[in-house]
Order: sequence, then structure tokens, then C-alpha cells
Amino acid sequence: MNKSYVRLLFLILALSTVLLTGCFGEKWLESDIFESGSYKMLGEEGQLGFIYDGGEVTRFYPDKKQKYMWHFWGSEEELEGDLKVVGTHNESGNKMIVLEDVPLSVGEHNGADASSPSIMSLPKSGMWRLDAYVNDTLHGSVYVQVQEKEG
Repeated sequence: MNKSYVRLLFLILALSTVLLTGCFGEKWLESDIFESGSYKMLGEEGQLGFIYDGGEVTRFYPDKKQKYMWHFWGSEEELEGDLKVVGTHNESGNKMIVLEDVPLSVGEHNGADASSPSIMSLPKSGMWRLDAYVNDTLHGSVYVQVQEKEG
């Protein structure tokens, strides 16, 4: 092998390592809890969130189905339609559809412009990103921690 080929191979390997480390080394943090109406919500204030206080009742546990009330802020036009939520597990990168074809109710509710009840469950402990789409347009993301086991 000539030296140019070895240098090029080394450069490609080094760049690949940097890129892969950057992609998989990102640490996600749970979204902020904020108040709207008389409720605490997890998400992006003024954008989206669901009722969640971080307590034992609302925490996520693997495969435990629980009710969560989603809330959205925005114009009537951007909030008319169905909700779809895609979950991504931070460590594995695995994606799954968490909710699909859930109609949004447009109109003030707990300080938000639209809302929808849902039943959600995530299969694995760790950090998850929940990407919320309204009519296939990303409206925002909520980061949640799924606990190891119910305490």
C-alpha cells in the first residue's frame, strides 16, 4: 500500500469515529415541567405538553399504559387534524409509533389552544424523545424518562 492510500484510509476512519461519537454521544434531558391552567405539564411551554407532575402517578414505567392529556399551542389552522406521536429511545435509536390517528379538539383547554386525551406506553426504560406530529407536520418534541420499574 502506498502512503497516500493509508493516509486517506486513516482520515476516513478518524472522521467516521468523530461523527459516530457525536451522533450516539448526545445526552437527552427530560423536558421541563411548566404550569398551564391549574396543571403541571411536561414539554415545551407555549408549544406542546401533556399533564405530568413527575410524581408516582404520572411517571412512565416500561409497558405501563397510562392516560395523558396532550395540549398544543398554535393557530387553529396548524392544530386542526390528527395527532401522531413517534417515540425514539436514546440509547438504542429504536423508533416506534406511540399514538396514531388521534383527533385533536381545537378550542381553549387548560390554557392551550387544542388538546387530546391519550393512552401511552413505552416498552423500555431510559430516555425517550416523543415527536408530536399534527397532520404529519412536526409540532414539537417532549423528552421523557422511563423508570426502571414501578416503585
